[in-house]
Amino acid sequence: MKFDNPISLEDAASFLGCKFVGNPSHQISGLNEIHKVVSGDLVFVDFKKYYDKALNSEATTILIDKEVDCPDGKGLLISDQPFDDFNRLIKRFSPVKPWDQPRGENVSIGPDSAVHVNVTIGNNVIIGNGCTIYPGAVIYDNVIIGDNVIVHGNVVLGSHAFYYKKKETGYDRMITCGRVILEDNVEIGAGSTIDAGVTGDTVIGQGTKFDNNVHIGHDTVVGKNCLFAAQVGVAGCVTIEDNVTLWGQVGVVSDITIQEGVTVYGQSGVGRTLEAGKTYFGSPAAEAREKFKELAAIRKLPIIIERL
Repeated sequence: MKFDNPISLEDAASFLGCKFVGNPSHQISGLNEIHKVVSGDLVFVDFKKYYDKALNSEATTILIDKEVDCPDGKGLLISDQPFDDFNRLIKRFSPVKPWDQPRGENVSIGPDSAVHVNVTIGNNVIIGNGCTIYPGAVIYDNVIIGDNVIVHGNVVLGSHAFYYKKKETGYDRMITCGRVILEDNVEIGAGSTIDAGVTGDTVIGQGTKFDNNVHIGHDTVVGKNCLFAAQVGVAGCVTIEDNVTLWGQVGVVSDITIQEGVTVYGQSGVGRTLEAGKTYFGSPAAEAREKFKELAAIRKLPIIIERL
């Protein structure tokens, strides 16, 4: 999430009531979680094993729970509860405005687009030209839809990211302030759900088509001309490159890449990065040809055992 106007390190420390290390005038232009940070961003860290990752990331301000050496050109905010303070910053710079009618404020709908009855649209939504949004769809705040997009019934775009911190009192949610972006010529099947980025964007690339009941987690980026069959589930922070086909009930773990031109057969479980242009099957998924050989060998086991 980018701020409308940058703030100084000193101002951020004053708002949070915490100590800072670095140039008081050091500028913070936005905030992001660790997978999406760029220069100017603030990121939080509250586990020692992730200190180096945060301090050496592209983020130029680190909200951290221990005073450490400050890298050159960066600033630190020292907080007892970095997760909670990160949420406080989100609330300040991206306050939630409840919907009190079927269509929120600052909604733009392009010409030749058909928005059917019983569609709920939040604030700051852009719908391009020639789109069709079918009944029952719910479009949360800050969603951007390109041209010639079809959104079928009961689709949810921009639902909150599944991102929690476990505490003694239970699970605390990181407040979602990211977006969903559907590029041109995308089709989203009935009952599908696409989570907003925690602080960044979840993107569905141009020409990609989803069957019914597909779920895409937060901050995942799907490339162009991909094809996902029914009940595919993709976790957060996944990169799926162009021309990927995922058949029914494929599951994908977080923070991996499925490279260009991959096909994954139905009911497979993807737990690692997949190489471009190959076909995969099984759980855990492996190259389909090898997996089918394994299955053929397993079918021979009863005969082998009888001969022992």
